[in-house]
Amino acid sequence: MTWLITGGAGYIGAHVARVMTDAGERVLALDDLSAGYPARLPAEVPLVRGSSLDGDLLKRVFAEHEVTGVVHLAARKQVAESVAQPTRYYRENVGGLATLLDAVAEAGIRRLLFSSSAAVYGNPDVDLITERTPCAPVNPYGETKLAGEWLVRAAGQAHGIATVCLRYFNVAGAAAPELADTGVFNIVPMVFDRLTRDEAPRIFGDDYPTPDGTCVRDYIHVADLAEAHLAAVRRLSSADAGGDLTLNIGSGEGVSVRELIEVIGDVTGDRRTPLVEGRRPGDAPRAVASAELAARELGWTARRGVREMVESAWRGWQHHHGG
Repeated sequence: MTWLITGGAGYIGAHVARVMTDAGERVLALDDLSAGYPARLPAEVPLVRGSSLDGDLLKRVFAEHEVTGVVHLAARKQVAESVAQPTRYYRENVGGLATLLDAVAEAGIRRLLFSSSAAVYGNPDVDLITERTPCAPVNPYGETKLAGEWLVRAAGQAHGIATVCLRYFNVAGAAAPELADTGVFNIVPMVFDRLTRDEAPRIFGDDYPTPDGTCVRDYIHVADLAEAHLAAVRRLSSADAGGDLTLNIGSGEGVSVRELIEVIGDVTGDRRTPLVEGRRPGDAPRAVASAELAARELGWTARRGVREMVESAWRGWQHHHGG
């Protein structure tokens, strides 16, 4: 087996590449380097610079490297940007996936793992989100991920491709400082950024119907997420692999924004009082995964807690920002 990881030099992609390589899988990375860094990849993983929108390149890569499976992570993933640039998100996230699936089918590749998102659910009013919870995305990013799932399943059925779609919840942490997320788009690096600039963290709304009034979320350590990919790849590689599988990847535990900021304060030593501002449009009071199906189907469960997540993310932040 040779696995192509699209977006392989990105934050999540590099973690997946490292876990798969350490487990003995043959891995190849494709990345346009718009958000990826070659130095993140293990030395033995070849990197092809390019995009999943380039069908001719994909065909050459599949043939030259004898690719037998694909882990598709490459995508644009910022909610606010998707609202401002919906056509770009549909073109790159859905169009790029369609181009990839055409090349996969033509090459006779029969295994594909798709990186999806809890954004497909929108804001359901449930204690635990299961894979049966209705999908109702509330922004173009979530729409492109749901459309991507539909496309993956349809192509799988049409061409005999075994598929797995993994719906990530809130990813944080780093398996090593050099692999840390360098963007400031998610809550943990956003709080780090505020503290580094000698500013108090911000809480958007403290009047939600939750125990402390702030939003509750499910946080998954990126190392656990990478291990879920390995488990899914092994499932796809098995002799009885077939059909399609869609799984939540989360911890199954809810942590409020205020609780998370308190953990960050303990880890960084900066415990200043957060500023409370108004609610942001579209924020659900609670979004926590049921990960029971992933445990049953893949034998995988999250092993790392929030404090370990924050500690590893802080080491990564210092590594990349000279702390």
